[in-house]
Amino acid sequence: MNITDIDDKIIKRARQNYLYEQYVSDVKCKSLEDILNDQNYVITAFKSTCEKNTDPDKKVMLDKMLQKMTTAVENLTKAVQSGNNETIELAKKIYLTEAKDPIADWIDKQKGAEVTENSIFESLPRYWEDEFHKDMTALNILSPDVLTRVSEYVPQIVKFIQKIIANGLAYESNGSVYFAVNDFDKRDKHHYAKLVPEAFGDSKALQEGEGDLTGDEKLTEKKSANDFALWKSSKAGEPWWDSPWGKGRPGWHIECSAMASDIFGDMFDIHTGGVDLKFPHHDNELAQSEAAFGNPEWVKYFLHTGHLTIAGCKMSKSLKNFITIQQALQKNTASQLRLAFLLHSWKDTLDYSENTMEMSVQYEKFLNEFFLNVKDLTRHILTEKPFKHFDIWREQETQLQEKYNSSRKQVHEALCDNVDTRTALETFRDLVSASNIYIRDNKDSLNSLLLRKIASYITDMLNIFGVINGPRGGIGFPVGGSNDCSDVEKTVLPYVSALAEFRNLVREQAKLLKATDILKLCDEIRDETLPNLGVRLEDKDGGAFAVKLVDKETLLKEKEAKKLAEQEKAAEKERKKAAAAAQAAAKEAQKKIDPKKMFLGETDKYSAFDENVSFLWLK
Repeated sequence: MNITDIDDKIIKRARQNYLYEQYVSDVKCKSLEDILNDQNYVITAFKSTCEKNTDPDKKVMLDKMLQKMTTAVENLTKAVQSGNNETIELAKKIYLTEAKDPIADWIDKQKGAEVTENSIFESLPRYWEDEFHKDMTALNILSPDVLTRVSEYVPQIVKFIQKIIANGLAYESNGSVYFAVNDFDKRDKHHYAKLVPEAFGDSKALQEGEGDLTGDEKLTEKKSANDFALWKSSKAGEPWWDSPWGKGRPGWHIECSAMASDIFGDMFDIHTGGVDLKFPHHDNELAQSEAAFGNPEWVKYFLHTGHLTIAGCKMSKSLKNFITIQQALQKNTASQLRLAFLLHSWKDTLDYSENTMEMSVQYEKFLNEFFLNVKDLTRHILTEKPFKHFDIWREQETQLQEKYNSSRKQVHEALCDNVDTRTALETFRDLVSASNIYIRDNKDSLNSLLLRKIASYITDMLNIFGVINGPRGGIGFPVGGSNDCSDVEKTVLPYVSALAEFRNLVREQAKLLKATDILKLCDEIRDETLPNLGVRLEDKDGGAFAVKLVDKETLLKEKEAKKLAEQEKAAEKERKKAAAAAQAAAKEAQKKIDPKKMFLGETDKYSAFDENVSFLWLK
């Protein structure tokens, strides 16, 4: 895994954060008059930024920021006029918060060139790298075997650039080094923009790839507008490293090529990234790497992932639909999030919405119920003598075994076909459905080993997919999120089963004796006590029961949903009762009407009545 910790946006943001923190610290020493004077400059500068921006989404965001900042300025002005110190301090704090980005940008333009300490540029990427790793751990994503950071690979990057220059496909200009795109494209075994040929010469995309800190003066250093920077000479206010071309830093595209090649060599199999990185980033990586090694192929396969949208819209701060992983994990578990991704093709756009996550939640419930049923129905084989495991093999078992075999084949073929996890999960669903039918139709003669084999296979595949955490070899989802769920079950279940057995005997006796108080206590243990301990106890026909260890939070949510359903049912019953009473009252009232007056209101049927209402004329 490559970590980009030297980048134009990172440099600019780190510098602005540092200058903003200094400004906030200095505000304590400034007079209110000075702060209000600064506000005028900040707003003027920010308005200019808003007017120049042409990106529609970003313009919406900037306009909202301007409105918030303007309101904060007005409130601060009013607070100063009030003379109340507490009101002034609160208004000042709100202003500094709402106007953080505009203030930082304004100061950066004035003092950015004075920031020279490299450590200032290191803290921001280190912080976000730590946050990134926390998110990956929370999602049960395995760590890479090797992690490379640009800041630790500058010597290797310099050598990589020197190889490209030696091969005649890069040139130095005013302390920077540029890749010669047209020269590369003329070589017999090379051609530029392999991934997106139609983007060759797209000046806007190329300029975005060069970075936020690339000024217009850099354009004159290039031999061609298509050329891109391999090494950037550092300006004041930017971190730098020594090189044969002077003080500078790596360009964005060269970082990945140099670091990946240092680990893999001159060719590797799979390179991943978002679909938006195809051009110019990945096309530039390919070109410079082929130029360095003299090979026509640096990567065999690119896997470009689709975009993520939020409720059908592009994820954007301006639309206020920006969702972090930690925020998503407050609504759903890591397993549910991973299932949502697995139920969609990795190369297509995924829409994160309530409907998407509900599909994932229901799929998880469907699988979990199957696992719990299999464990409950086949738990006896863990204590019985081995010869009792081998029940007679009938046509029903043969059919289920064939379904199991064909499902494994389908899953293998789906994963070989462009890592088609969506088809794999649908195949699991079909196999579980077939198993559930088998369980339903063969209650008295289930083949426990066959059911456990199917459940173990699906569990193992979900473990490989990262949906289930912990050691492989068990059945179902971990209990309470613990990695050693098999030990938990072995330890706890004998005690819970003993309690369930005792309760069941008491309950059956209470039925015979019609002891309703005792039956009520038995129900309370099932509905109130055990769910709080992470145990679902299910009463079945014929005096049977099932014991299932389930996550406590899941059981409490089920309990709450059941309570709400009962309340709604009771409310509906009351509504029907009230409606019936109203209807009966209306009928009763109808009976009390004088027969002579009964028809007077029906003017749509009758045109006139005589004085005694004894004759009437039909319309």
